[in-house]
Amino acid sequence: MHEAEALAANRSNWDDRADVHARSEMYDVPGFLADPSDISQVVENDLSVLAPHLPEAGVKDRSLLHLQCHIGTDTISWARLGAADVHGLDLSPNSLRHAARIAEADGRAITWVEGDARFASTLIRRRFEIIVTSAGTIVWLPELVNWAQSIHDLLEPGGVFLLRDDHPILGAMGFEPWDVSDDYLSGGGTRSYADSGSYTPGSDGQISHVHHHEWRHDLAEIVTALLRAGLRIEALAELPYMDWPAFSDLVACAQGWTLPPGAPRIPLNVAIVARRR
Repeated sequence: MHEAEALAANRSNWDDRADVHARSEMYDVPGFLADPSDISQVVENDLSVLAPHLPEAGVKDRSLLHLQCHIGTDTISWARLGAADVHGLDLSPNSLRHAARIAEADGRAITWVEGDARFASTLIRRRFEIIVTSAGTIVWLPELVNWAQSIHDLLEPGGVFLLRDDHPILGAMGFEPWDVSDDYLSGGGTRSYADSGSYTPGSDGQISHVHHHEWRHDLAEIVTALLRAGLRIEALAELPYMDWPAFSDLVACAQGWTLPPGAPRIPLNVAIVARRR
């Protein structure tokens, strides 16, 4: 399948998912709006990785761009933590419609941008002190060279970037440990499949545009793309938790989900912090 067709199919799929997620118990938008102090678990986990690379005040009063922001609850959480001039970018226009609605209900002035994260620097004419992306993002990007260069170009000198995402080894296992059933290494082309549900419980059969197209990115590709774009890697961590119950063996933990005691110890998330010189 041509890349443009694959991306169009993904956009339609995420437009459908946005409606499902916005009404799901997992996102709990009414509860999120009812408590102005609520910070999403995703952002709490992101901040635990990012905080050592920020000044004592954290994100407060610092400009922030959230790439692949989906329906905006994480983006709004960054604003609630005090980030300034917050922007959120996503490929799905319906996701951004929900994001704008939720932000308005929360009294937040956030700038929403529709587009491909690989080319964000052609869509946004300013720089940021912080850029973040996390929780199921880069598998939806066909390549990372333009993505990394765009991140570099959008950062202020001295600005910091955080990626925290599902560890690529889980993709090689098809999110069904413990047998390798798919590529771990990059370069194997598009992985296409059909699924009428999403990662929110009870969503089976609610997605009309069922076709998905993903691209595997191994750890070496991610790090190399960021380095070649001119960023300096400050931290790399392989983490024992993740934000969603990707497979049945996982048990609840403070950060979300983790493997039970006695299970083979494999990474569930990878986190990278990089800085523009």
